[in-house]
Amino acid sequence: MRVLGIETSCDETGVAVYDSERGLCAHAVYSQTEIHAVYGGVVPELASRDHVRKTLPLIRQTLTEAELSPEQIDGVAYTAGPGLIGALLVGAALGRALAWAWEVPAIGVHHLEGHLLAPFLEDKPPPCPFIALLVSGGHSQIIHVPEVGIYQLLGESVDDAAGEAFDKTAKLLGLPYPGGPQLARLAERGDPTRYRFPRPMTDRPGLNLSFSGLKTYTLNALQQTLGERDDTEQVHADIARAFEEAVVDTLVIKCRRALESTGVPRLILAGGVSANRRLRERMAAAMQPLGAELYYPRAEFCTDNGAMIAYAGWRRLAAGHQQPLAITPRPRWPLTDLVPLA
Repeated sequence: MRVLGIETSCDETGVAVYDSERGLCAHAVYSQTEIHAVYGGVVPELASRDHVRKTLPLIRQTLTEAELSPEQIDGVAYTAGPGLIGALLVGAALGRALAWAWEVPAIGVHHLEGHLLAPFLEDKPPPCPFIALLVSGGHSQIIHVPEVGIYQLLGESVDDAAGEAFDKTAKLLGLPYPGGPQLARLAERGDPTRYRFPRPMTDRPGLNLSFSGLKTYTLNALQQTLGERDDTEQVHADIARAFEEAVVDTLVIKCRRALESTGVPRLILAGGVSANRRLRERMAAAMQPLGAELYYPRAEFCTDNGAMIAYAGWRRLAAGHQQPLAITPRPRWPLTDLVPLA
């Protein structure tokens, strides 16, 4: 089965074709970073308009690269939520229309299920069951996955997601949009011994997360050093390092706690923040004493992309799921509401 995947949940237009026998045939992503950088964040209306301009040309490009014609596509998968409603409507309307015109089934894919299944695009996919740490700009969740399609929420952020905290802290440090990757690069030059930020909610039981207070702690650290030192650039690097260390330590502690409490011997990282080099290194080191395995997708599949939607769509279509003619994008959509695959 060959499935065309379309991702338009936020500020990246992603398209891919997944073949159940050959694997990933082709994929392409167009980022709107330059458009939104002027405003310091995503402008929903501009995101929707750019998806209108880019999605169909990207589909043509991907089919050409895959050396496939529309007649060779067996199903269409599109992101149905969660995300920006205008952006979701673009991909959903186009995906459902193409499926109708090509007389093939369509499926609306949960964006977070796409992220969770992104490691399955690699040569050695993780076996079930596993614990998943989903960390992105909009979500921070720890999820138990006994089998694909069944998702049990163990913990989540009670305020800012990890990626959101990275972006907001980067703005405090005067870094350009998108701030998260910029902060991580700045942190590489930081002194890890100069500051120590708190590890929020690690001194209490449970697996919930909180990162909002770290922004306030960062602001206080900046204000305390204002005028006291001349090496402003190094101060910013040191604070960025302290912030990153605090977030990474918190995630490692919570994931280790999740593995120990469930007895599950494997962990996957997913979402945009899972591309963070320090998070991968520290998590790998934490898995060794537990005898647990660590999985994550390549960097290009950590951020929003069509490949994960095509793969998740194939799993759903192969299980007999499909979408009626009506499109129902859901800007808010709990992962636990998904119907099991079996």
